[in-house]
Amino acid sequence: MFDCLRRPAAIVTAIAGFALLLCAPAGAQDRRQNAPGAFDFYVLSLSWSPSFCAEAEERGGRGRGSQQCSGRPYSFVVHGLWPQYENGYPEYCEQPSPRLPRNIMTSMLDLMPAPGLIYNEWDKHGTCSGLSAKAYFEAIRKARAAVKIPPEFLDLSPAKTASPAAIEEAFIKVNPKLTTSAIAVTCNRTRLSEVRICLSKDLEFRSCDEVDRQACRRDEINMPPVRGG
Repeated sequence: MFDCLRRPAAIVTAIAGFALLLCAPAGAQDRRQNAPGAFDFYVLSLSWSPSFCAEAEERGGRGRGSQQCSGRPYSFVVHGLWPQYENGYPEYCEQPSPRLPRNIMTSMLDLMPAPGLIYNEWDKHGTCSGLSAKAYFEAIRKARAAVKIPPEFLDLSPAKTASPAAIEEAFIKVNPKLTTSAIAVTCNRTRLSEVRICLSKDLEFRSCDEVDRQACRRDEINMPPVRGG
């Protein structure tokens, strides 16, 4: 409890405001919080697979993405299609989440080569879409088909160093309707982590200020080569 009785009014007001911030629910980002289907847009997150696998090896194991890090080479893979608010995002909108049929999971392995990732994306993000499991993963496939990957990244070898802005420009060049306000490059330490592209519910490119503000601020980042490339 705050003892406000003997404090000047200005200090009382400041402390009370701070207390409200401390006590506010962490998930209170939007009045629609976690209502399935009630969101503003999607983020298609494309993970640079060579960075993911390099970091998994540094941690001493292949982890959840073991299928991703062995076998055929991968460049960008789908991390997820995430419902978003203009500020914040919903998650785990149905608990327990409806069971994801195994045949839907296996049908997505060409885009998301890790079963654990697919199940997690459905539980955390898919349940917030307001779509059935089948329709949600069909939306992921359509969203991925709507985005062209720059050809220089498809079979990258050797490793490359580039600025986040240059990576964005490469995507914009091959996706003419994409703008700098609709794409964000993220990094993990010194490596490219993901390219995040904002899409309307109709899967058209659209701006997203909050996502753009979370972009990598490094001057240059590393892109490990595609394995087998």
